[in-house]
Amino acid sequence: MSVSPEVLIVKNVTREGPGLIGEFLKEEKINFDVIDLDEGDVWPDLEKYRILIVLGGPDSANDSTAKITTELEKIRSWVLSGKPYLGICLGLQLLVKALGGQVKKNPVKEIGFFDGEGQPYAVRLTGEGLSDPLFQGIQREFPVFQLHGETVLFDDPSMTLLGEGKHCRAQVVRAGQGAYGFQCHFEVTEALLDVWSQEDPDLLGIPREALTGELRRQGRQQRETASVIFRNFLKQGKIEGGCR
Repeated sequence: MSVSPEVLIVKNVTREGPGLIGEFLKEEKINFDVIDLDEGDVWPDLEKYRILIVLGGPDSANDSTAKITTELEKIRSWVLSGKPYLGICLGLQLLVKALGGQVKKNPVKEIGFFDGEGQPYAVRLTGEGLSDPLFQGIQREFPVFQLHGETVLFDDPSMTLLGEGKHCRAQVVRAGQGAYGFQCHFEVTEALLDVWSQEDPDLLGIPREALTGELRRQGRQQRETASVIFRNFLKQGKIEGGCR
């Protein structure tokens, strides 16, 4: 007997798929659906899902398109219902915007693994981040891949900064108790990066071999960090793997 999917993953652009998130869900034998808004997919009935994951894309949360305005409404309703949410890059910005925060141009674009000074991009957990269950078992600072030009601002006490960056302060945000957003791409895989390096305008100036080579160099550390974070998130959502 088939089991209904428990997780809905929303793609904002076709090239940005779930990457490691999809791999981890398959490893845990957790069923999930994927919709691609870039291809015109229609939002399903969200009542049947327990977790919503929204991925990145080239749109701005400030866009007035039907795609973005609908997405903001869906995210706001979902988060206010108390169900777990995970946003990556644009998914973070949509989360903050949906709850009354602001999305602004960041002073600099963060692109790739290294900043303009050749220093690796990294996320450093705040005190609140260190105590949050999402980061149980995670070192205080970890390297990340970046691909964005905007950032978020908020003063709502229901939103908490969990992770900071050098050039873009808001790297990880929690809204309420079960909604999280990451500005960085902890889900990136070599297959995703290979496509992004050929299709994303901001990555065209970086040799593909340099990007995939750095991801290989980070190797086990990057995957283990992503695995711990995502599995902690699933525990918070009270979803466990099993035969399905």
